[in-house]
Amino acid sequence: MEEISLRDIYFILRRWLWLIVALVVVAVLISGVVSFFVLDKEYQASTTLMVGRPADYVTDRELSLSDLNLNQKLVATYGELIKTRTVAEKVIDNLDLPYSYNSLRGKLSVRLVQNTEIISISVNDNDPVMASEIANETATVFMETIKEIMRVENVRVIDVAQPPTSSVSPRPMLNIAIAAILGVMLGIFIAFLVEFLDNTIKTPEDVEKHLGLPVLGAIPMVED
Repeated sequence: MEEISLRDIYFILRRWLWLIVALVVVAVLISGVVSFFVLDKEYQASTTLMVGRPADYVTDRELSLSDLNLNQKLVATYGELIKTRTVAEKVIDNLDLPYSYNSLRGKLSVRLVQNTEIISISVNDNDPVMASEIANETATVFMETIKEIMRVENVRVIDVAQPPTSSVSPRPMLNIAIAAILGVMLGIFIAFLVEFLDNTIKTPEDVEKHLGLPVLGAIPMVED
């Protein structure tokens, strides 16, 4: 197997530097145009809920460790209930949304804060106002649903979703940085691929390297 030295790598990269730079420029330009002018902005709004004492809880009784553990287990159950078709379809009907169940579920994410009784409902949408409305309505419908199904009222809203002022995607600077790195990698790959496939002899060093013969003389190139 033919070995390649650091000196060879340096000269290969220097010889193909124009290609690497060109690919980086093209990749950055394409990424910038797509990020700023093609991709739609997406906003995220979140509602925070907390699982607490049931409405019929004895007020003079202290909240024990077992009660806390039970609430934390309920958080996981509630997290799955939020994503059910029953809740989603009610939200769609109440807000008259042009989404199917699968479309709405794709916009919805539920995060359970570890070792707490807190649930965060986040909604991504191209409209910041719509994102907040869906998040708040999902929380409302969910609380009504568990009241009907489980006969409990132990979930309260801590933070109501507000229309976000800045988008969460696309992230132009990150996209441009990734595009630049990919451009460099692609340029280096093409450069080494071309050099590897090129078996022509161009310099006296190539003669000694590939044929193992000493160079006795060379004919210089004379311009007319």
